[in-house]
Amino acid sequence: MTAESKNIFCKTEYSTLHKVILCEPNYMSINDPNHKEYKNVSINIDLAVKQHKHFIRALKSHGVEVVFLPPDKTFPDQVFTRDIGFTIGNRIYVADMQTYLRQGEEVHLIKWLEKEQLPFHQLQGYNIEGGDIMIDGETVYIGLSKRTNLQAVSHLQALLPKYEVIPVPFNDAFLHLDCVFNILSSKEALICSSEVNSEQVKLLKSRYFLIEMTKEELFTHSANVLSIGNKKVFSMPININVNKQLQSRGYEVIEVDVSEITKSGGAFRCCTLPISRS
Repeated sequence: MTAESKNIFCKTEYSTLHKVILCEPNYMSINDPNHKEYKNVSINIDLAVKQHKHFIRALKSHGVEVVFLPPDKTFPDQVFTRDIGFTIGNRIYVADMQTYLRQGEEVHLIKWLEKEQLPFHQLQGYNIEGGDIMIDGETVYIGLSKRTNLQAVSHLQALLPKYEVIPVPFNDAFLHLDCVFNILSSKEALICSSEVNSEQVKLLKSRYFLIEMTKEELFTHSANVLSIGNKKVFSMPININVNKQLQSRGYEVIEVDVSEITKSGGAFRCCTLPISRS
């Protein structure tokens, strides 16, 4: 790596995680109409913050350095740092947020990147969010959702000529690709096949052993695990079946309860923006 990029490097979803960006859920609330199942439910901020701190302690106990963006009361979904950017190779790509409630969150990320003098590229004019981005070596899978469009896929391919950029259409009742699909290793991935385009499922089957989830399991965020390397995976305790499948395939499942945070539509992967893996 060059001196410029020494603190930035991600090439997969599952390499050893060294450094990650989080934001504490101090101002969480449910304002997004996509979260219909929780439209009459409020967030217990104290509980959300307590669960988030537990998650932070668990990350640190596994050797992960945690960087924090300042919480801003303007942004109720700011805890989901994954969506404001993504790291590919030695560069962070800052997302162009589609949802008006989240537009502006990226300002705090850019300020931090400029302060640290880290390389980044701001994707302006192309709706794309990090929850729709999955990387595995020289391949980038991009979910086509209400928040990431085909024009953004084409633009990213132009920016990354050495990569194979593959669009993955899925049921847009789910917010992002990482709500229905997640890469665990070079050989294994989690998926709910019924919610992903059938042609893309065939492609993914040719590349990975697919661990299937039911649609019901998706609503407890079974797909939204976080791999930190060495076959260690953060997952919700409620996802008993998925956790058993992971353990049967040799994964160490680190169970942390973030159920209060999931009321706004995301779990471990959504709450983390990895910037350094090896």
